[in-house]
Amino acid sequence: MFPTQAMRMQPSRPFFHPAPKEAHSAHTISQRLRMIKKCPPELIPLGVVLGVAVGAAVYSSIKKLTSDKTLRLYRNSPESREH
Repeated sequence: MFPTQAMRMQPSRPFFHPAPKEAHSAHTISQRLRMIKKCPPELIPLGVVLGVAVGAAVYSSIKKLTSDKTLRLYRNSPESREH
C-alpha cells in the first residue's frame, strides 16, 4: 500500500526550531519609515486608492449614523408596542 499524504507530512520547521532573532529586532519608528523605501513604487497608487476608499467608507458610515433620524438605535420597550 502507498503511504497517504498525511503520513508524509513533516512538522513545520519554525514551530519546533524557531529562527534565531536578529541582533536589532526592536526597530525604531525611523527605521520602520526607512523600510517604506523598499516598497515597490507600483504599490504606492494602490495604497493611495485604498486609503481614499477606507476614508470615504468611514466618513459615509459616520454621516449615516449621525444624520439618519429613521435609524433605530434602541429596542422598543414592550409597553410602547402597539398590538
